[in-house]
Amino acid sequence: MRRARLRWRSRRGLLENDLIFERFFSRYEESLSDADVGALTRLLELSDNDLMDLLLARKEPEGDLSDPDIVRVLGLLRAV
Repeated sequence: MRRARLRWRSRRGLLENDLIFERFFSRYEESLSDADVGALTRLLELSDNDLMDLLLARKEPEGDLSDPDIVRVLGLLRAV
């Protein structure tokens, strides 16, 4: 149920973000752990522009976003 909500929440105002998340969920949705779901939830709380900067590696996660689970999921998102 949480995974289905995440897919819905990943629909963003920026097409670039939508495309990245669509590819990510197509590849990884079935294998997401609870830690992955938590990390994605925290990433999706960011504004569209901040999220895009992280996804496109214009910025690196700082502060509470430098959590190992977030960094790992962000790496998967960047790889799709």
